[in-house]
Amino acid sequence: MYFVLFAAFLMILLWALQVLFLNNFYGIMKSRQTQIVAHQLHHSYQHSEESSFLKDVVNLSRSYDLNIYVISYSGGYPMLVYTPPGDANKPEYIQVINELYTQVVESDGSDANISSTDDLIPKKMYAYATVLSRGSDSAGLDDAIMLYIFSPLRPVTSTARIMTTILVYVTIISLILAFILSLYLSVRITRPIRKITSSAERLAQGEYGIVFKGGHYTEINNLADTLTKASIELEKSDMLQKDLIANVSHDLRTPLTMIRSYAEMIRDISGDNPEKREQHLQVIIDESDRLNTLVNDLLAVSRLQSGKLSIEKSEFSLTGAVLSIAETYKVMEIEQGYRIIADCPSDFIVNADEEKIKQVISNLMTNAIKFCGEDKEVNISLKRRGRLVRCSVTDHGPGIAPDDLDHIWERYYRSSSNMVRSSEGSGLGLSIVKEILTLHKSPFGVDSTVGQGTTFWFELDLVKAGKQPASEEE
Repeated sequence: MYFVLFAAFLMILLWALQVLFLNNFYGIMKSRQTQIVAHQLHHSYQHSEESSFLKDVVNLSRSYDLNIYVISYSGGYPMLVYTPPGDANKPEYIQVINELYTQVVESDGSDANISSTDDLIPKKMYAYATVLSRGSDSAGLDDAIMLYIFSPLRPVTSTARIMTTILVYVTIISLILAFILSLYLSVRITRPIRKITSSAERLAQGEYGIVFKGGHYTEINNLADTLTKASIELEKSDMLQKDLIANVSHDLRTPLTMIRSYAEMIRDISGDNPEKREQHLQVIIDESDRLNTLVNDLLAVSRLQSGKLSIEKSEFSLTGAVLSIAETYKVMEIEQGYRIIADCPSDFIVNADEEKIKQVISNLMTNAIKFCGEDKEVNISLKRRGRLVRCSVTDHGPGIAPDDLDHIWERYYRSSSNMVRSSEGSGLGLSIVKEILTLHKSPFGVDSTVGQGTTFWFELDLVKAGKQPASEEE
């Protein structure tokens, strides 16, 4: 449609130029052409021989369809120097020449012209006069040599009619071609857009994973690619949401079932048996703690991802934080035979949120203990790396497959390897680690080799490093 309107606008413009301005434009161009020829002859007269000048007069007269007169007013009497053949005795030309001469004399040598609207010219004509030479009498024009040029303004009516007829055909053909081109382009453009719209409606109805098809234009292809990516991401998000609901439901159902079952056992069986009652009550307490941990971890992840939880940075000893957390796991060394090895060669002072960094270290330690392998050894170390300090937690467990490394930070992601999440914990520990470190804008990652173990690490800005306190070295 826009092509048709644009073509119509061009046709209207051409029609307006022809009908309103053609004749006037033709007259203006002829008058300018006549003045240019006059200036050329004036220059030729001043810088050329007489024979060469007269030759220029003849050539220009023939080239531009002009009647050129050169008249000398020696002693005040006009004398023809050059006149076109057959035009010497035309009375209308003589009358116009006299009028032009009078105008030049009255203007003291300025150029003069008479247009076709003047009554002195019986037909469409443009007359122009200029002084070639004033002669010996510089104060007047008694000895001047004058140049007169008559430019006939040929009737353009017949030419305009021919052009109008041609323009009619051009207009009709242009509008038809513009309509066809507009129809073709509109179909070519709107067809892929309609397909994209249809696919978008399916996407809005919950049909994810749709591949949007583009067309023949870069912008439409880019739009289709963007919507396809959005569809894939929505599909992943939907799957993660369903997986999250399923896992949370499972993790909530298990402790609730245990609590209900052991409560019924106390009521029906072990109520009068102190030893069994204490065992059953301890299971209820443990499952309640697990349920409470799961709810707290869900709230923590939700707050971190919603941006409602902010960090409060301060300078503290990362070495002290690592050693204090490692000390809390001593009971596991005594009761279950685990070995917690801390390697902190210096007292590293960092700038971060102390409580949240302690939560990160604790979550990594808990995760390493769950998958530490048969040797039950977990190593936690601090090393300086330029202006950063790296904290690493290493286990010698089954490791993580390369395809799973990018997904282990996701909530409730289950590895494809033989690593099966323990029944203890919420399954949100690594997700909380990722959110806290992202909030700190700290680098973090994981290195793992299947069958050899896994190392989780993160880095913080180092403020200073000093000697390890004596109490901590012992």
